[in-house]
Amino acid sequence: MIFGTFGLPIIVLLPFFGAIIAALVAKQNRIASAWSAGIITILSFGILYTYAHLPFEGVTTIQSWQWISSIGLEFAFRLDGLGLLFAGLILVIGLLVIIYARYYISSNDCMGRFYSYLLLFMGSMLGIVLSENILQLVVFWELTSLSSFLLISYWQHKAEGRDGAKMALAITGAGGLAMLAGALMLGNIVGSYNLTDILASGDLIRSHSLYTPIIILILLGVFTKSAQFPFHFWLPHAMAAPTPVSAYLHSATMVKAGIFLLARLFPALSGTTEWIVLVSTAGMATLLIGAFTAMFKHDLKGLLAYSTISHLGLITLLFGFSTPLAAVAAIFHIINHATFKASLFMVAGIIDHETGTRDMRRLSGLWAFMPHTATLAMVAASAMAGVPLLNGFLSKEMFFERALEDATLHTLIIPILATVAGMFSVAYSIRFIHDVFFNGETKELPKTPHEPPRFMKIPVDLLVIACFAVGTLPMFTVAPILATAVMGSLQAPLPDYSLAIWHGFNIPLMMSIVAFIGGSLIYYKREKVFAWYEKNLSHIDARVPYNKLIDSVFNFAQSVTSRFDSGSLQNMVIWFLGASIFVGIAGFNYSSAPLFGNREFLSVDWITIVAALILVIATFTTAFLHHKRLIALISLSVVGLIVSLTFIKFSAPDLALTQLSVEVVTIVLILLALYYLPQSTPKESSKSRINRDIVISVLGGVGVFILTMAVLSREYSTIATYFLENSLTGGGGTNVVNVILVDFRGFDTLGEITVLAIAGLGIFAMLQGLKLYAPTADINGNPWSKDMHPPMMQTLTRLLLPLMLMVAVYIFLRGHNLPGGGFIAGLIAAVALIVQYLANGIDWTKKRLRFEKDTIIAYGLLIGTATGLVSMLIGYPFLTSAFTHLHWPIVGEFEIASAIAFDLGVFLVVVGATVMILVQLGKLSVQSHSQVDENGNLKGDN
Repeated sequence: MIFGTFGLPIIVLLPFFGAIIAALVAKQNRIASAWSAGIITILSFGILYTYAHLPFEGVTTIQSWQWISSIGLEFAFRLDGLGLLFAGLILVIGLLVIIYARYYISSNDCMGRFYSYLLLFMGSMLGIVLSENILQLVVFWELTSLSSFLLISYWQHKAEGRDGAKMALAITGAGGLAMLAGALMLGNIVGSYNLTDILASGDLIRSHSLYTPIIILILLGVFTKSAQFPFHFWLPHAMAAPTPVSAYLHSATMVKAGIFLLARLFPALSGTTEWIVLVSTAGMATLLIGAFTAMFKHDLKGLLAYSTISHLGLITLLFGFSTPLAAVAAIFHIINHATFKASLFMVAGIIDHETGTRDMRRLSGLWAFMPHTATLAMVAASAMAGVPLLNGFLSKEMFFERALEDATLHTLIIPILATVAGMFSVAYSIRFIHDVFFNGETKELPKTPHEPPRFMKIPVDLLVIACFAVGTLPMFTVAPILATAVMGSLQAPLPDYSLAIWHGFNIPLMMSIVAFIGGSLIYYKREKVFAWYEKNLSHIDARVPYNKLIDSVFNFAQSVTSRFDSGSLQNMVIWFLGASIFVGIAGFNYSSAPLFGNREFLSVDWITIVAALILVIATFTTAFLHHKRLIALISLSVVGLIVSLTFIKFSAPDLALTQLSVEVVTIVLILLALYYLPQSTPKESSKSRINRDIVISVLGGVGVFILTMAVLSREYSTIATYFLENSLTGGGGTNVVNVILVDFRGFDTLGEITVLAIAGLGIFAMLQGLKLYAPTADINGNPWSKDMHPPMMQTLTRLLLPLMLMVAVYIFLRGHNLPGGGFIAGLIAAVALIVQYLANGIDWTKKRLRFEKDTIIAYGLLIGTATGLVSMLIGYPFLTSAFTHLHWPIVGEFEIASAIAFDLGVFLVVVGATVMILVQLGKLSVQSHSQVDENGNLKGDN
């Protein structure tokens, strides 16, 4: 295969890259975003096609790379029959939706944003259905919740869109957290988070004492995502999304994610009473509620939304029967529902697009204006109702048959209820057709109805043809993929089943006839039925208890917040310290062990005593003179210097270098910030408050001292020995601190520089456009010097720049074996650049240092991440480093390590983020001075 062992992740990741491309090309041409989205989807499908023959041959393809092996997380993908079916539906229907949306999205809407969100969602769904590792699956699961939030709220100016998106995110997000807990427990039982191991351990899982909590947690994720009772109510409110989004979410994606998980975990979790009761009950309740409510919705999309809920309930009920044949029927209906529901939503969008309304009370007689669209709608709605010779009929017959033979709970009730649901399915399908396209003359509409553009109908044409082809020739169209998908789900040989169009006169056929007759009667008597519904049930709205629950949660949070947070930082610190002291006292009180151990302490010399006294004096000076901010800052810098000397005493030169570098940057940062604050502040605390603070601080200090003594006076085991022994052999460096940062704990470092990058960008965003006015005199009223850039300082800093940068490079290069590294070198380089800005001004320095700080940050993160990905591509865990020794003429033998690339990423992020923050403060200073005239008055004041 052309893509070798990388094809499956490429299928998943292509849409994510495509989302960026679609957003960028839309700036040049809005139609280009549609083309780019379509091309990306075709590319993903093309790669999938190259692997498609393997599931048909009974081969499950797994492509895996170690990620965080210590917790069982792998970057792993799986393609079997079930994954192939869902990935195919996601990509094929996704492509049709992309074509359809090209003509649906108006010129007033941002097409680039739409296709970017759509591709992001597509990639997330592909990640779910092709994941081998369930922790990775959960990540993609939550990405679908986030990306669907963006799609549902696409029309941000509409309140119903924002509310529907928030509701969907809250419910599916909460379910995802429950599912995460279930996945962690499941992996803990099996000893692996890979589906291959989980699906082979069904007996172990079902016999375990945690089986019931596991299925409850996982089913919470399934039921919330697939809108199963009692979480069904969020789905209709997602109708505020553009119709192409609804067509996609309701047919092949989003709500099918939960159904997919039922099919995927069927071999591992099904077959127990708990599974049958929970899944069957939720499925039957959802089937009935959805079918019944759909009949009374006047909005076309509302009717289709509740019909989706009903059909999802039907599929869930089939999986709840927990038999192989029921699973066959469920997967078959997944295929059929995707085709007729996508086409019906697109028809609803066409009607709305060409008439200006979706209200069926205003629509009638559209056959005369839209015969082609009407024909498509009739075929698709007939498939939804289960009319013979269409795909919906075949899977509905299989459903009725399973309801008769596989239902183990209340055997007689389930077939009866299934028939009742079938009646309402027929009724709302007839209503969809008759009320819109017939039912008298056309009424006054916002737009004059007419057929849509040809290419807007082509996706619907293809889906409707599929409905008819599967219904008439199932053995030639759907049988192979159905068989392959069923084997992928069951992880077992196929049960005997038939896709014949005619099975003779039997009870399932009689149930279908009763459903058709009953549904026709319900529609015929619709006026009386509607009147009864309006009188008795129309007031029921699941949003009422949901909103009450949300309000109660927010009110409780508000009450707690108001109790503990009065808006005062001092108050928050007091609560924190008070709670810490209380917990500490309780811990000491309940411990029966002696408070201190008998470990021998180190000897104390006079230098240590003097340093400690300086530290204490500087600390008290900072506290007592904090109103005089410059003096407090100077004494605070003394504290940092003594801490650095302490690190040196205890043989930690790396920490000392880091502390000194951070101290310089921090002092400069605080100096710039203090420039805009009063040079002294009045005393605002009362004497009683000061006394209270002294008591709390003394108690806290004494408590920390006692805790420290209790720990250090005892013998303890340390993990340092492991790092000391393995630093050279495992990481290729003698500087243990640096090896830990870039090798042993490289993932932590990557997270830290990511946080630093986000913090830098956040500060940049906060300061951008901010206007502050600089003081014109010091505390004594003496005016500031007008010489902002003294020549002496300019000359010295320009001479020192190359030297400081050379020192930074030296510290960087030697960091793997001697004190140094990317973080320290980055701080030194940042200080060198900052000094240039301070001495020579923003404009002068910017002309000579032509690089964008945000670009430097991006390159740093990219290099750091790419270093980890390279190790994965060659079969090692993420961020595994490699090293070797090279011999060059003249230079001799020297070591080269891949960790230097990761350290370079750290270096760039530190330089970019630090310089960005401080330069932005410097720009703020320039702007503030421009607002003040020579006399110290604000410009523009009279």
